[in-house]
Amino acid sequence: MYDELTQKDIEKMEAEIEHRKLVVRKQALEDVKTARAFGDLSENFEYKAAKQFKNENESRIRYLEKMVRTAKIISEESPEDEVGMNNTVEVYFEEEGETETYKVVTTVRSNSLKNLISRESPLGKAIFGHKVGDRCEVKVNEDVSYYVQIKRIENTVDDGSDALRKF
Repeated sequence: MYDELTQKDIEKMEAEIEHRKLVVRKQALEDVKTARAFGDLSENFEYKAAKQFKNENESRIRYLEKMVRTAKIISEESPEDEVGMNNTVEVYFEEEGETETYKVVTTVRSNSLKNLISRESPLGKAIFGHKVGDRCEVKVNEDVSYYVQIKRIENTVDDGSDALRKF
């Protein structure tokens, strides 16, 4: 199994890996040493917290390295009149009679609270590659689906402001 990532996703991950290895790892090790010097490790909260932070950092490094190693690089390019990566799309939900605006991103940047939807999400799959005016069926599962209409496509680009998800 692989994740579809853009070259910018890979670059952002590699930068985070480097920062975590050169800066965060050094600080985490120093914090563990300092906390260990406080004495009795069985009741030393600072030591436990420092160890936990160190372990979380190492886990994040491994996660990012695996993502980079196993990723399938996809293009951010798309025709100007079609929904593509990093495009902001205004979508009309027929059943609710409401319009929402979403940005289509890769899975590592998706954040439903900020209306960043993954290209692999049901809505992302349904609208990807479609044009303004298209009516698309969003299949949630085999039994549930709904229809949306694409009202507007804004050809936005990846400016680096969409953060990577933690895990």
